[in-house]
Amino acid sequence: MDSTLIMQIGVVSLASLSVGLVVYVLVYPYLSGEKQADKRLSGVTQSSNRFKAAGGSGGGSDSQEALQERRKQIEDTLKDIESQKDKKRLTMRLRILQAGLDMTPRTFYLASLIAGVIVFGVVDVTGNPLWVSLAAAFVASAGAPRWILAQMKKRRLKKFIAEFATAIDVIVRGVKSGLPLNDCLGIIARESEEPIKKEFTELVEQQRVGVPLGECFDKMMETVPLQEVNFFAIVIAIQQQAGGNLAEALGNLAQVLRDRKMLSAKVRALSSEARTSAIIIGVLPFGVVSAVYVSAPEYISLLWKEQMGHVMLMASLGWMVIGILIMRKMINFNF
Repeated sequence: MDSTLIMQIGVVSLASLSVGLVVYVLVYPYLSGEKQADKRLSGVTQSSNRFKAAGGSGGGSDSQEALQERRKQIEDTLKDIESQKDKKRLTMRLRILQAGLDMTPRTFYLASLIAGVIVFGVVDVTGNPLWVSLAAAFVASAGAPRWILAQMKKRRLKKFIAEFATAIDVIVRGVKSGLPLNDCLGIIARESEEPIKKEFTELVEQQRVGVPLGECFDKMMETVPLQEVNFFAIVIAIQQQAGGNLAEALGNLAQVLRDRKMLSAKVRALSSEARTSAIIIGVLPFGVVSAVYVSAPEYISLLWKEQMGHVMLMASLGWMVIGILIMRKMINFNF
């Protein structure tokens, strides 16, 4: 009895320490000012990139006064564009559109419910406790579908950004050869690959029915929430409102996008070792438990047969979550 009490106290202490570490990891950036510094740095970097993409460096023949006036016009235009963008709540319909699926939210919820019922039946038939069946059904109906949707969205956005700079180069070459901007957008809609083809096709069709180009880009930003698309919309809006060389501005934008892509690849290469270590450390406990269960099932089954085993499993899962969060923070970079 005394040993059981001591073990319970130890587990509670470990759980308390785990909660404290999680709170510290999540709250420390706000207390230390890291979030505010990152936000200010991100604002400065985005303003610099937008100005560079818009060809804001000016020409050598322009006078200093004219250059300052043009910069002021660009800054005012950026402020107007940013003030007009409404932050909309990310609904399930938008999530489905961003993933590139052609279904209604009702169909998605119905499919999720059916998956949950099937998993509940399978787990319950195999003789597991009711709470295990309910937990598995919840994961299958609420967790797994949304995770799959997020992965599909991530893959679609990655494919979009991989071909976006090439699409901008098509516009640059078309404008330099004398084609109007609308014709260049139509060429991208006809000859590009998915998902760029679908997005620009919808943009061209919206223009044909009289929707302003700025609103078309706002709708594109809803289905393709990328900073690069925002850069592209800002360059087009500045050219329409303040004038300038569109081909040069879009050429600068294409170069900025390629530089960002190269930086992303470099960061991924440098962090590959840490990501591999994180995967191995995360999979190792489950592998060890599976190996012990195969070799000595009576030994390991105490973890889910005894009440103290349940507590130890919960504490172990808590520590694993903490480790995963810390490793994720170490290998994820914002640039």
